[in-house]
Amino acid sequence: MKFGHRISKPNISPEKKDQIITFLNRYSLLGHTLLSMLLCFTIEVISRHSIGKAFDFLAGHTLAFAYNSFIIFSSLALVYLIRQRAFGRIFISGFWLFLGTVNGCILSNRVTPFGYTDLKCISDLLSMQNTSYFTAREATMVVCIVGLFLALCVYMFFKGPKFQGTRRKFLTPCMVVLCFLMLPITTQAAQNSNILASYFANIAQGYENYGFVYGFSTSVVDRGMRKPDNYSKETVDSAKDQSKKDVTVKKDNPNIIVVLLESFIDPTEVKYLQFSKDPIPVFRSLTEEYSTGYLTVPVVGAGTANTEFEILTGMSMQYFGTGEYPYKTILKQTDCESIASDLSKIGYGTHVVHNNGGNFYSRANAFSMMGFDSFTSKELMDIKQYTPLRSWPTDDILIGETIKALDATPDQSDFVYTITVQGHGDYPTDKVLTDPEILVSGAADEASNNQWEYYVNMIHEVDKFIQNLTSALEERDEDSIVVFFGDHLPSLSLEESDMVSGDTFKTKYATWNNFGLAKEDADLAAYELLASTTNALGIHEGTIFTYEQNALDKNLRHSEEYLDGLNQLQYDLLYGERYAYNGTNPYPASELVMGVEETSVTSVWPSTATGYITVNGKNFTRWSRIYVNGEKVSTYYVNSSRLRLNAADIKDGDTVTVCQVGSSNTIFRSSNEFIYDDPYADSTESTIIE
Repeated sequence: MKFGHRISKPNISPEKKDQIITFLNRYSLLGHTLLSMLLCFTIEVISRHSIGKAFDFLAGHTLAFAYNSFIIFSSLALVYLIRQRAFGRIFISGFWLFLGTVNGCILSNRVTPFGYTDLKCISDLLSMQNTSYFTAREATMVVCIVGLFLALCVYMFFKGPKFQGTRRKFLTPCMVVLCFLMLPITTQAAQNSNILASYFANIAQGYENYGFVYGFSTSVVDRGMRKPDNYSKETVDSAKDQSKKDVTVKKDNPNIIVVLLESFIDPTEVKYLQFSKDPIPVFRSLTEEYSTGYLTVPVVGAGTANTEFEILTGMSMQYFGTGEYPYKTILKQTDCESIASDLSKIGYGTHVVHNNGGNFYSRANAFSMMGFDSFTSKELMDIKQYTPLRSWPTDDILIGETIKALDATPDQSDFVYTITVQGHGDYPTDKVLTDPEILVSGAADEASNNQWEYYVNMIHEVDKFIQNLTSALEERDEDSIVVFFGDHLPSLSLEESDMVSGDTFKTKYATWNNFGLAKEDADLAAYELLASTTNALGIHEGTIFTYEQNALDKNLRHSEEYLDGLNQLQYDLLYGERYAYNGTNPYPASELVMGVEETSVTSVWPSTATGYITVNGKNFTRWSRIYVNGEKVSTYYVNSSRLRLNAADIKDGDTVTVCQVGSSNTIFRSSNEFIYDDPYADSTESTIIE
C-alpha cells in the first residue's frame, strides 16, 4: 500500500493549447480593457489606502476613472509591437503598480502625492535614510522587490511564451500610434467637458478628483512654464511699465531677516483642538504689535522649496506645471533674479542659514543661482540638540548662526534667510512626550491626539526660538526687521472645514522690528510678501518686486491684467528671451561660499588613545571628514576643535585637510593643508600651508 503518489500535471493537448491562445489573441483588446481597469482600480486602492475610497472615486468620477484606464490601455498597446507579449504585459503592469505603490508610500508620510519631479529628488530621499521618511530597512525591501520583479521580467522575455501568429507590419504599428494620438485629443475633450482639470491649484485634491494615473502623467508632460500666448518684447515692456518707479534713496537700510518656520501654523485655528495653554504666545504677541496677516502658500503638508521659491523670487508657482520644483529643474541650468540679487545691488550682504543638509532640494545650487553670498547648512554647524525622536535638529542653533552671518559683513546691511526644521514631520502616533509642556485634546482618536501633542510642543519650542532670536537682535546696535512665516500646514490630514481660515493653503506671517516701523496688516500671497516688506522699507529694487509693489499700492493684485503681466515677466526671466534685461544678464549666479567661518587645522598629534592620531583645529562639526593626501579616511568626531583618525591611515610627511562634507560626498568647505610631522620619526618641523 502506497501512502503517497506523485500528482501529475494536467496535460493540455496541443490542439487545446492552440485554441486557448487563439481565443486570447482574438479578444486581447477586451482583455487589455479589463486589465487596464483592474490596474487603475488597484492603483487607486493603494494610493487612497482604502478600497471604499477607491469605489467612491469610481462612482463619483466614473469618466475620469475611464480616462485613467485609457492611459494604461494605450501603454499596453505597445505589447503588439513585440512577440514577447506576456513579458510586455507583465512589465507594463508592474511599472504602473510600482508608481502607484510609491505614491501610496509617499502619501503615508506627506500630503503631496508623487509626481515626476520627485524623481529628481531621489538623491534627497537617499540622504534621509534612517529617518521617519526613509529607513535602511525600507530601502532594502525596495531593492529586493524591484530586483525580483526585474528577474521575473528577464525570465519572461527569454523563456516566456511568444506570439506565433502573423504580425501585421503596417496595421499593428498604426493601431499603436493611433492609441497614443488619441491621448491628447481625448485629454482636451475631457478638460473642455470639465471631466478633467488642466491645472491643479491643489495637487493633492487634483489627484484625488482625477486619479493618480492622470495626475502623474500630467506631471510628466506639463513641466516648466508654458509660453504665454501673447509673449513678446512689447508685452514684457508693457508689464515693466507697470512697475513702481520710485528710487531707493535710504543709505542706511536695516538688516532684513526672513525666517521660514517649518510647518508652522496657529494651532488654535484648528477648530477641534483644545490646549492647556497658548502654544505660541510670542508669535501671537508679534501679530498684535507688528504687521501680520494670512499668507497664501502654494503647497499643503509638504513642498517647502516651492513656498521658498515664491518668497525669494516673487514668482508664482501657479504658472508652473503639475508638481514642479523649480529648484530641481530650471534653476539647475538658469540663474534667477531674487531678493538676494536685488538687495546686493544696493550694498546688502546676503546669507542663508539652515539646520538641514546643504544639498537637500538642491539648495546649495539654487542659492548660488539666486545670487546669495553664503549658505550655512547643517554641515557647517556644531549641532548637539535634536528633537525627541532625533529626526531633526532643534532650532536654537539657528540663533547663533544667524548672528554669525550678520557679523560676517561688518559695516554693511545684511539680508539673512533662516530656515527652521524643528516643526517638520513625521509626527508619532505613539505617546513620545512623557511630560509635555502643552496638553492637547480634541483629535479624533488617541493616535491623532498623540501626533497633535507632539507637533504642538515642537512649535511651542519654535515659539521660544522666535523670542530668543528677536532678543538677540534687540541687543545689537543695528536697525533690523524680521519676517516670520509658515511655509505650509503640517501633514496632519487637515481639511478646509477644520480651519478657522477655511483654507488649507493659508498660514500666517508676523513681523518684528526695532526702529518703529508702522503696523500695516495685510493678507498676502507668498510671492508678494517681500515685495510688501521692502515697499514698507522704501526699498524699490528688482524686476518682479517693483512690479508687485505697484500692484499692492494700487490694489491691482487680483486683476487679470496684473496676473498676465506677472506671468509674462517670470516666463521672460526664466524661459524666455529676457527682454526685461535688454539683452544683458545683470543677475548672474554667485560664487556661493558655504559657511561664514573658516575650518582650520592647527596641529596633528598622536593621541593618548592607542592607535589614534588627533587633529586639532577650529569649527569642526559632525560632518567634518579628514582627508590624507586628498583621500578621505575614517574620521571620529570628538568636539568642535578635535577629530581623530586611525594611526594606520597616516604617516610622516602626509598632507592633512579637514573638509565639511554633505550628501553624495559633496565637499562644501576645506581647511588649510597641514603637513603631518610624526614625532617618532626623523623629520622636519611640521608646517602649515596657507
